[in-house]
Amino acid sequence: MFESGGTLAEADRITALWAEMANVDRTLSDAEQADVILVLEKVKSGCAALQAEVTNQFAKQRRAERAARGLSKAQQEMGIPSEIGLARQCSPHKGSQHLGFARALVEEMPHTLRQLETGDLTEWRATILVRETGCLSKEDRGIVDRELCSDPATLAGKGDNQIKAAAVALGAQLDAESMVRRARKAEAHRCVTSRPAPDTMAYLTALLPMKQAVTVHATLLKDAAAVVAAGDERTKSQIMADILVERVTGLATASAVPVTIDIVISDEALLTDKPSAAEVPGYGPIPADLVKQWLHDSDAMVELRRLYANPTTGALTAMESKSRCFRKGLLRMTRFRDRICRTPWCDARIKHGDHVESAESGGATTLHNSAGLCEACNYAKEADGWSAKPDTQQPGQLHSYTITTPTGHQCRSIAPALPMPLTLQRSGVDRVDSAA
Repeated sequence: MFESGGTLAEADRITALWAEMANVDRTLSDAEQADVILVLEKVKSGCAALQAEVTNQFAKQRRAERAARGLSKAQQEMGIPSEIGLARQCSPHKGSQHLGFARALVEEMPHTLRQLETGDLTEWRATILVRETGCLSKEDRGIVDRELCSDPATLAGKGDNQIKAAAVALGAQLDAESMVRRARKAEAHRCVTSRPAPDTMAYLTALLPMKQAVTVHATLLKDAAAVVAAGDERTKSQIMADILVERVTGLATASAVPVTIDIVISDEALLTDKPSAAEVPGYGPIPADLVKQWLHDSDAMVELRRLYANPTTGALTAMESKSRCFRKGLLRMTRFRDRICRTPWCDARIKHGDHVESAESGGATTLHNSAGLCEACNYAKEADGWSAKPDTQQPGQLHSYTITTPTGHQCRSIAPALPMPLTLQRSGVDRVDSAA
């Protein structure tokens, strides 16, 4: 997926060390196994420290090279978090967090970095220290770093919450005003988000000031307790969830919420009993039988739109437009085809319909040259040194294109197949459950 940009002697040397781990003896005594687990945890911490140092140096060199060519500070920074995200097989948002973590450790918290190198701190606990000192000046942050991490015995045996409390307490002593400003600034980030959960459920999360969150939760608890006392058979948690939906939507019952949702499902799965999965763009696969149940139980109008897919690969049939801007129909087809941001390892929802090969470079406004991207990934690919080009495809193949980063590394993005009926071939051998 993420191909090398050249000959990397150091990377090869580390790979050789990694390969040696395959030769570790698995037939060990309990004590030896415990020792291996301990050493591996320290190795993981040491790897995280080296990764942070290399990450920070990578970013510094990229900025310096761009500055030497006269690019602005914004252009110097553009795309670096996305490069780190691709290399670490995570989203650009996570890449940005890794970049900030690396800079703080290397440039402002040398004692924390040293404990990470030696395995006295895990990567997560180092992250806690970086996060909780983020509002302090460089000097005050250095004091917290020295007080807590210059001696490994200071935090030895401390859990995550204890380490967080120690960092916050020291920070408050050094600069209470910055802590207050941080709390006030945090209120500006209040929001409501949703994300997929297992079993066709979803998490609805509200980030609120503490007093508001406590009040909302206490009110739901009190009202749910009253409903339970009246003899309702639902659990208190179920009632709280239903009350929340009813009060936000203004509907009489939570089950009366109208369904306005895009669902991609094969005609065979919709009209026959053939086993298959459907797909909700932005959520993921769901059982086709659940879709049919939703349609049966809903009084809402159902609009069917035909999508033509290759019966073998599930590739969406092409659709073209001569205009530079993506028309609604073409953008809708792109969203149906891609479902989530097409950048590898980015799970964000699609915000932009993008030209894979830019219009300025002669890229056509076609389904083949389109990609659904989140906002961050769309802006990142416009950074200096980035390029992308659709792959040559035969009819019926899944849509794909190749991203090239400024280092010459390449990533291939392949669109997911549309839901198709399953052709299961079950083994003739019966499964035998072992005795308890």
